[in-house]
Amino acid sequence: MTQIVIRMNDELVAAIDALVSDGTVASRSEAVRASVAKWVEDIERQRRIDHEREAYRRIPDTDEEMEWAEAAGREMIEEEGW
Repeated sequence: MTQIVIRMNDELVAAIDALVSDGTVASRSEAVRASVAKWVEDIERQRRIDHEREAYRRIPDTDEEMEWAEAAGREMIEEEGW
């Protein structure tokens, strides 16, 4: 595993230490790893969403596709018996 050295302000370190103290995370390192992993995941998810939105802008659904989707949705709801 690669070690990375970072600097943080005292308030952020105190917040992380509080999470360690109350058992939310096992260590400062775990807190930083979890935070960075979540940040990377969020960025990747947003990139996928942006890519999908752009694809729909370039090639939007046709009226026929939308009609089919609406009919399929109505059919599924009717099958539920609400």
